Amino acid sequence: MNFETLQKDMVAAMKAKDKARKETISSLVSAVKKLAIDEGKRDNIPDELVDRAIIKELKTAKEQLDTCPDNRTDLKEEYSFRVNVITEYAPKMMSEDEVKEYITSNFAEIVATKNKGMIMKSVMAELKGKADGKIINNVVAGLCK
Repeated sequence: MNFETLQKDMVAAMKAKDKARKETISSLVSAVKKLAIDEGKRDNIPDELVDRAIIKELKTAKEQLDTCPDNRTDLKEEYSFRVNVITEYAPKMMSEDEVKEYITSNFAEIVATKNKGMIMKSVMAELKGKADGKIINNVVAGLCK
């Protein structure tokens, strides 16, 4: 995701007077700027950094939705809207089948050891930001049996 695209979409939401969408995109822009400042890349923000910030915000939004009490339908709606908007900007993640195929083809010698810790260490470095950690963990656990 490009940082300028995020900013343009925020302005478009403002012009359309779509307050909820504007607030969600604004929080993404803030998260990206904070991460850029923390990493010293304030002026020319790379797309990889934008993707990492969006993934982190998506994870937080999903946790909010999951932990929200069922009787608070107003909050559930707000959180699900937020998750949907952030998902539009999030990079496409690999599916469980794609992760399994990638691991078995690229890490066959490490998988043969059945050492889950060693496999996870190698795979996570390669797939960080490309696949969900839970999916990777499940696939690796299945391969170690």
